Amino acid sequence: MSDSVRVSGTGGRQDASLSGLTEPEAREFHSIFITSFLVFTVIAIVAHILVWLWRPWLPGVRGYSMNLIDGATALAPMLT
Repeated sequence: MSDSVRVSGTGGRQDASLSGLTEPEAREFHSIFITSFLVFTVIAIVAHILVWLWRPWLPGVRGYSMNLIDGATALAPMLT
């Protein structure tokens, strides 16, 4: 009798994990995933900072309505 165990879909490898990757393959995938995630996160943070500097999404002390009134006041002389 043979003591080896065959795992379906792994080509008969005994050290196969649930994902089907070997330990070195899993480590390589993990390092690429973490690097990609960190790059994406840094790009997203920089983008949020740039958008905040361009147009803050929280109102100032006077609120958004005062900004609309200021805009309308500046636009009124152009229309008349």
